[in-house]
Amino acid sequence: MSRDPLTIIAEVLGEPADQMRNPVNAGYQCPFINSVCTKRSQRMQGSYPVCSIYRKGIQHCVCPKRFYQADLVADVLAHCWPGTPPTAPQIAYEVQMKGFGMVDLVIAELDDANAVRAFVSVELQAVDITGSVEPAYQSLLGNAQVEGKISYGLNWANVRKRYVSQLISKGFYHHHWGSKIVSVLQEPLYAQFRHYIPFDELDPKSATSNVVFMLYDFQDDAERGAPHRRLAFTRAIGTSHNSLMTGALYRTPPDRAVFCQRILERLNRE
Repeated sequence: MSRDPLTIIAEVLGEPADQMRNPVNAGYQCPFINSVCTKRSQRMQGSYPVCSIYRKGIQHCVCPKRFYQADLVADVLAHCWPGTPPTAPQIAYEVQMKGFGMVDLVIAELDDANAVRAFVSVELQAVDITGSVEPAYQSLLGNAQVEGKISYGLNWANVRKRYVSQLISKGFYHHHWGSKIVSVLQEPLYAQFRHYIPFDELDPKSATSNVVFMLYDFQDDAERGAPHRRLAFTRAIGTSHNSLMTGALYRTPPDRAVFCQRILERLNRE
């Protein structure tokens, strides 16, 4: 059984996979951060520059740096900033603090004394992979078919459990700071969040929304033409840390009778 790796690997170093079969010749330079790709795999040495993959025909971003293709700052100012956005925003990358963690970037407005007047934090989140697409990547580099069965999927549950708890905490901090945290996601990942967590959807600029989901999805690149694609802004949706927490903790419970039946099944086995 063989399979074309191009049905699995969508992009390498930001390029369509069939146009980037030898990333070493490109110095593993990521065009979105203007430096060597920082993505790694436990199974291989050096960069693992797979930006996006296909799963059931849908292109999924698997590296958060991929979102830097979009004009994130302009999108935050236009769709998420509360009140009048600053005319000279300052950008700080990878801001971290003990007891808080790290955010990918902070957009800040400074006053005449260079003190921070207002700010909005931004986090980038891609989906995790279960299994591995590394055999497909290696086959792509070797201009060969993937031989044998390749098993991989998208680990929606892991991202949801890990990331939403972080957003609740950081949303709480930003609420007390009188600010917002913006979570940059692809549409399919947001749909998974909403399927499992029924949180409120609010005006992203309202005072009650301290967490904002800024959503993107892959579209054909009108400037470069097919098969190039880009992550384009689709919409911004606000919510609150309280709503996220309530939705995550107090979901509709499963059927008690079904659970009791599972108890009896286990007892009857012993």
